[in-house]
Amino acid sequence: MRQPLVAGNWKMNGSRVSIEVLLGGVKSGIGDVKVAEVAVCAPAIYLPQVQAQLRGTPIAWGGQDVSTHESGAYTGEIAASMLLDFGCKYVIVGHSERRAYHLESDVTVARKYAAARAAGLIPILCVGETLDEREQGVTEAVVARQLDAVIELEGVAALADGVLAYEPVWAIGTGMTATPEQAQEVHAFLRARVAGQDAAVAEGLRILYGGSMKPGNAAELMAKTDIDGGLIGGAALQAEDFLGICTAANGR
Repeated sequence: MRQPLVAGNWKMNGSRVSIEVLLGGVKSGIGDVKVAEVAVCAPAIYLPQVQAQLRGTPIAWGGQDVSTHESGAYTGEIAASMLLDFGCKYVIVGHSERRAYHLESDVTVARKYAAARAAGLIPILCVGETLDEREQGVTEAVVARQLDAVIELEGVAALADGVLAYEPVWAIGTGMTATPEQAQEVHAFLRARVAGQDAAVAEGLRILYGGSMKPGNAAELMAKTDIDGGLIGGAALQAEDFLGICTAANGR
């Protein structure tokens, strides 16, 4: 049985004061979360504060990006070892905003997955299609290409060390959400694609939904067979909303 994971992606949001309040609220309500594993992925500059506030709690934390390099003349980059220095368990790779705004290719994302995994971090690999791609009927081709880049570089067994997140780009920060049926269809496709190479890896692989999951739709989404939690954006910035999504997994 796959344990659900609800991971908050704060993106480029937060301040020392707001994070203190947010994490204080999450910690106060974490006892109501019975089933899901909970994590927050913070801007790198705030990881020391996150570590200090969450140390000793059941809440994990992680980074939002990682370099393909371990060290060297790469100004502004964050190495996997640096994330580990501050107790990170997870790191997001291949988020649609990184792919779109920073022109990260499938190959670059696969290398980031490999760097995170080699260091002992758990990479959260994001895949997803734009609205144009969905309307063209190429959703499966797009997410397959993004997933296959990691398999081609690392082998399918490497997915046993990571988490997959399906994030329809058209449903991120737009207020639009894939229906539970639409999300389940893509999640099932991704699991089947992995199963075609290794059934055991596919069965154990957690696949999160990452497109505007909210307290009001989380339970319905996570009730689907192949939806194992959520990668949460805006709702992760409010303790009550984030906890509402985390507790929605209690019914699984």
